[in-house]
Amino acid sequence: MKNEKIFEEAVREIIGLVDAKKYISARNRLLDMNRVDIAEALEEIIEALGISYTVILFRMLPKDVSVEVFSYLPTDDQLAVINVITDKELSYIISEMDFDDMIDVLEELPANIVDKILSKATKEERGRINTFLNYPHDSAGSLMTPDYISLRKDMTVKGSLAHIKREGMDSETVYTCYVKDAGRKLLGIVSLRTLVVSDDGALIGDIMCGCEDMVYVNAHDDQEYVSELFKKYGFLAIPVVDGEKRLVGIITVDDILNVIEEEYNEDFEKMAGVLDAPDAEYLDIGVLKHVKSRLPWLILLMISAMLTGGIIRSFESLLTHALSLAVYLPMLMGTGGNSGSQTATLVIRGMAVGDLQLRDAAKVFWKELRVSFSIGLVLSSLNFAKILFLDRESLSVATAVCVSMLFIVMIAKSIGGMLPIVAKRVGVDPALMAAPMISSLTDIISCFTYFSLATVIFRL
Repeated sequence: MKNEKIFEEAVREIIGLVDAKKYISARNRLLDMNRVDIAEALEEIIEALGISYTVILFRMLPKDVSVEVFSYLPTDDQLAVINVITDKELSYIISEMDFDDMIDVLEELPANIVDKILSKATKEERGRINTFLNYPHDSAGSLMTPDYISLRKDMTVKGSLAHIKREGMDSETVYTCYVKDAGRKLLGIVSLRTLVVSDDGALIGDIMCGCEDMVYVNAHDDQEYVSELFKKYGFLAIPVVDGEKRLVGIITVDDILNVIEEEYNEDFEKMAGVLDAPDAEYLDIGVLKHVKSRLPWLILLMISAMLTGGIIRSFESLLTHALSLAVYLPMLMGTGGNSGSQTATLVIRGMAVGDLQLRDAAKVFWKELRVSFSIGLVLSSLNFAKILFLDRESLSVATAVCVSMLFIVMIAKSIGGMLPIVAKRVGVDPALMAAPMISSLTDIISCFTYFSLATVIFRL
């Protein structure tokens, strides 16, 4: 792991060298870094000195390094570089990139630039690129690469190892090889480990793992489903097939890590009440887009607050006779919201990592009922003593608050546990059932429960 302080010092040194037009020294300093760190350093140089100075440095990098570094740059910086370099340089960079990285870049570029790149590609390359670009953005097909090792079942181990030596450098991975027939239909897989320890004369068809024991995905499967398979099985790669079970590519773990991060960020934003959040860095998003992504939830929460206010107004006569009841309403509403959000977060996480399934709904409800009763009992007891002896309120007020506390915690935790499961069952993202939604519901329920119980207790 790099030392951030040392890295920042190195970047400042490089910026100083570039600013002084000592490009060779700056390039040599860059080449001491990892490719990913070079890309990060170029980002900071662009921000500090502008794209023109940065491109001079970029062009001085060895060609193989510049191609790899370009693939790690953010989309905005890639576009900035593309707008400065020549068409010949751009064609070289695109043609030398790994195929899946090239598709990722092309998906983000404006259509006119993509057309310019495709116009310089061969007919065969254009056909293959267009096929991959036509897959839905969030599908397995958009993540896969066609660069893999394929074998035939009639090949020997010795012949297969020779084939891997010839083709391995152009493949995404050599750890797993895919066996297919003349029609490209996937027949099985065989690991490099199995090849190395098997007899040279053994046939691939005899040592491969057949399709019945194999995990694969369809090109149109959702990327979130693919990420779940990687997490479940711990694979380095998963084959991708079409509707006729023909092998069209593979997805490697490095690409799925990006998907997992995207899905995590998406769930986090939804749990925070940000709908349809733009896929960009915070400072790069315009004010209007921020407004559009945040406003819908806030309007919904405002409406729920209006409902809560309406409930309070309907119990105005009760508050007239026992004004001190209003003092404890914020505490009850806050406790209800926190209790529900606590449970919802745990359940959503359990569903996300596969620990909880829809069939576990009854178990979740029963567990949260017991947990909430225990927590509610403790909180109610503490509040009962405080209200009576420290606040010196009447027994009726203390009873109303503490009985309400018990019921509110139990109801809130039950809702927090069940809403994400119900959402999943009806096809809604469970992440939407997090803090904002739970808080809104529990505010309404807490308010109604509290005043209803208080009315009954004060009439006794």
